[in-house]
Amino acid sequence: MGGFFDYDKYDGLGLAALVKRGDVTPAELLDEAIARTEALNPKLNAVVMKHYDEARAQIAHGLPEGMFRGVPFLLKDLHLLLKGTVTTYGSALFRDSGEADHNSTLTERYLNAGLVIFGKTNSPEFGLAGTTEPRLYGPTHNPWNLAHSPGGSSGGAAAAVAAGILPVANASDGGGSIRIPAAACGLFGMKPTRGRTPMGPDRGEGWAGMSIAHVVSRSVRDSAAMLDATAGAAPGDPYAAPPQAMPYLQELDRRPGRLRIAFTTKRPNGTACHPDVVQAVEDAAKLCETLGHEVVEASPAFDQEELSKHQGTIVGANVALTLRQRGAALGRDASANDVEHITWLIAQAAALRSSTDYAEATLFIHRLGRRMAAFHESHDVYLSPTLGIPPIELGRLDMMGKDVGAYLRLSGEYMPGTAIFNMTGQPSMSVPLHSNGDGLPIGTMFTARFGDEATLFRLAAQLEEAHPWADKRPKL
Repeated sequence: MGGFFDYDKYDGLGLAALVKRGDVTPAELLDEAIARTEALNPKLNAVVMKHYDEARAQIAHGLPEGMFRGVPFLLKDLHLLLKGTVTTYGSALFRDSGEADHNSTLTERYLNAGLVIFGKTNSPEFGLAGTTEPRLYGPTHNPWNLAHSPGGSSGGAAAAVAAGILPVANASDGGGSIRIPAAACGLFGMKPTRGRTPMGPDRGEGWAGMSIAHVVSRSVRDSAAMLDATAGAAPGDPYAAPPQAMPYLQELDRRPGRLRIAFTTKRPNGTACHPDVVQAVEDAAKLCETLGHEVVEASPAFDQEELSKHQGTIVGANVALTLRQRGAALGRDASANDVEHITWLIAQAAALRSSTDYAEATLFIHRLGRRMAAFHESHDVYLSPTLGIPPIELGRLDMMGKDVGAYLRLSGEYMPGTAIFNMTGQPSMSVPLHSNGDGLPIGTMFTARFGDEATLFRLAAQLEEAHPWADKRPKL
């Protein structure tokens, strides 16, 4: 390890404050992050690209006076471009895609915040799995138990943060990919409202608006401040989230008031979750009651088959397009050998659907959003399980496996409800309030009205104060 032994006692804003006071330099923080990567990554396989020289050059060139000036940072190896580096999307098909000639809009905002980008984290192929085990790079291990998955698709980011390599890292969420790894690794993970952060200049939206990027973090305030630094539509974006009333970091100083919180311990199809998960939700509901909130057991009715069908139509169409575009760039058709087995089947299934099926799927997710809006007329927050079972063992969700039925059944059992709020576009967060008898983290999910991250951040700050989690660290 490096020489800054108190490094992991600070969150991102805490490290930035040390830099601002002159107690430590950005170069010293980078050296510590690199030393921790070199020491821990052989066990974790969380960081799959190391941009150490680029990060040193970034510091030498001079860092902007942003709120995270000098803080080490990692991008997820999915969609976000960093000029002069390769993004592989976790797929061998893009391994030789060449260096980007520009930054993504969100990357620019990270850089303007003063973050020092020193690498990229592991992601499943095209972000399609609830675990992080791509054929290209191999599995990422959960710091709490190396035999278990850190979740996905932002599993590399979550493992790196949980292990103390850095306090906050880029993540994205198209079906739960911020909240799932946050739950599995004992972190805070906020999926913002649809359109809150930009996806340009190469895309206007991801997966018909279901996908959005933000971070996983140890502290609530890092997540709030990072959203302050990156939120807002860019010129040419197809739409924007409702405007903030005030900076989210300031919202943390406001009490949430007496919230009306509905909760369920069940999956959307009505089946029972694992007892550890049920206990986590019930404990979270009781904690909310002790904090003065009105808590009732209530849930909207969901048709799991309909949810899965329409989600699959949208995701499949996008995967098929990716393969077609990459094939055109290569001058040949992409084949089954280029991608993982499940990825190929998803693309092949898309060919059996029509353009009207896609239009129907977008109508469905918009109607679902209106149904949830009606539910929130009488409930400020909806509390539900982030995952249906505790973090699974590596190898169980195998994208190269031949038993597709078993893969889909386990996926539905493991991550049954996160994707609903990608479809509706609502802000949704996983909060690390519980762990089971095996020492594995169990997250709980809180979801608010469309555009209302403020309520979630206020509640999260209250929960963090009442039930602190910052000192709970895995012992690698």
